[in-house]
Order: sequence, then C-alpha cells, then structure tokens
Amino acid sequence: MARKGILQGTTNTPPAPSERPKPAPRGAVGALQSSLNKLQENAVQEIDANLIDDGGFADRLGVDGIAQKQLRDSLKTYGQQVPVLLRPHAKQQGRFEIVYGRRRLAALKELGLPVKAMVRQLDDHALVMAQGQENTARQDLSFIEKASFAAQLKAAGYERQTIADALSIDLPMLSRMLTVGECFDLKFLKLIGAAPGVGRDRWLALVKLFDDPAARSRAHSAPRLPDFAGKGSDDRFEAVMARAKGKAAKKTAGKTEAAGPRALRNASGQPLADLRSTGKGVVLTVQTKNADGFDRWFEENAETLLQEIHDQWKKERSEDVRK
Repeated sequence: MARKGILQGTTNTPPAPSERPKPAPRGAVGALQSSLNKLQENAVQEIDANLIDDGGFADRLGVDGIAQKQLRDSLKTYGQQVPVLLRPHAKQQGRFEIVYGRRRLAALKELGLPVKAMVRQLDDHALVMAQGQENTARQDLSFIEKASFAAQLKAAGYERQTIADALSIDLPMLSRMLTVGECFDLKFLKLIGAAPGVGRDRWLALVKLFDDPAARSRAHSAPRLPDFAGKGSDDRFEAVMARAKGKAAKKTAGKTEAAGPRALRNASGQPLADLRSTGKGVVLTVQTKNADGFDRWFEENAETLLQEIHDQWKKERSEDVRK
C-alpha cells in the first residue's frame, strides 16, 4: 500500500539556480496539460537500460548471486511484470535515475532488454520517501541494510522524522538503527554483505566491541583473511566478530570461549538454525520465528534424525578405517 501512495503523488523537480521557473498555463490549457502529464506519469514506458543511472542511496549491501540468477531467468522466461520507478536525470537531458528496482534493472541490462518503467518528477525529498517506502514494502532487506540506509540519509542532512517516515518506523527504533548504521562505513559493510541471519542484538554487540580501537582495527583486518570472500554473508559477519574479540576461540583457564553461531540454511538460502560450538559441546538452535512449524517438527523427530546422522557417521568412519 505504501508503494501505491507514492505512485499516486508527484513532486516537481526544483529548477536549477540559473533557470527561472515558467508560469504554469492557466484555464482550459492548464487543465489539459495537467491531465496529459498525469496520463504520461501513469503510463509504463520502455526505456533503454543504458540510459538509466544510479540514484538515491545504497539500500543493498551486495547482491545474492543465486537470487539474482533466479530473477534473471524469470525475466528471460516470463518478461518484466513489475515496472521500476525512475525520475529524469537532474543534469543530463534524455537520461534517467533509478529510484527503486535496481535488481530488475541489473538483470535486464545483462539480458540486453529494455526496462519497463514509470517516470516521475521527484525532488530529492520525494525520492527518499519513495525509496524508503519501497524498502518497507519489501521483506528481504536485512536489519543492517535498513540501518545503513538510515545512516546515509542522516549523513545527507535529512531530519530524523523524515527518515523515520520514509522507513515507517518510530523515532526510538530509528535511534537504535542509527547506533548501528553510523558505527560502520558503507565500504566495510559491503565487504560483509547483508547478513540476513544476523539481527539487531548481534550488530549492537559488535558496535560495543568497536568502542575499543584495537578491536575495531582487528575487525577491519578480517576481510583480508584468505577464505573471507568465499564465506556466506552471515559467516563473514561472524569472522569479523571473532576478529574483534581477538580470535575465533580463546582458551582461558582451561575453558574455551565460544565462537559466534554459524547459520545453517536450506536450499533457497533461508536460515533454518544456528550451530554453535562451546567448551561443553555443540548447540543447535532452531529459531521459532519464521520457522513455520519446522521447530516443532524437529523437536518431535530429533531422536530419529540424530540416530540417522550417528549411523551415517559410523558408516563413514568405518569406511575411512578400511582405507
């Protein structure tokens, strides 16, 4: 519904300082021109993807390769069903800036297909509101992506109430988001990625660690680890967290400090459970939130599943011994 509200309203792009605004036509001519403008803005146009530049603020910290391939394949097979939103380029006539729909734009560029788009005359404030409300309507943006988006808006000079309205959140929640978003620069966050399985509490814990300059320095060295780029986004976060703490597992007085949990995912990349190694053993946590009943099913069948896993382990161990 938020998206519909943005598409129904428009805001005129402010003229350049050197330009004098032309008086709007009045009477029947003005009414006709207004009607034609509204029809044009509601029409879906096909635009060359190479004429569209980036606009607004970064709201994604990297793109999931599998998900992007699925989107590209879908667009190739079924065509583009949902238009993107553009605004005329502020400085280059004949070009456009993307407001939202960046993943669709990237996929269509790869396919060499034109982009179905609606073009709106949006000033910077209206662009932020449109992009923010689109983000609110989407369910796949992670906490850190929203927090980073909020921090970028604050750095650009937008008032807190405007940012809260754009993200459809209250001011206390915005304060918590900014605590995280303003702690990390965008370049560093893009190295980690969206970390969809990492929630606010884990990010706040990392913020607290960053109060120590030495911990911050260690954390910023994590992306230079040989296997860092090959990890999933959640695991890259855990590698950063481990470095901030000093190392992944530190032994003190005969005890082992637990490393951060490792997210276990299904074939679609959605988190199923967290796996954590401690000094006493291995802990598997199936989160109730978004489990859709899997947590209860797992609890009812845990003994059978564990027995099957144990039997498989014994079989593989026996084969290794024979080798």
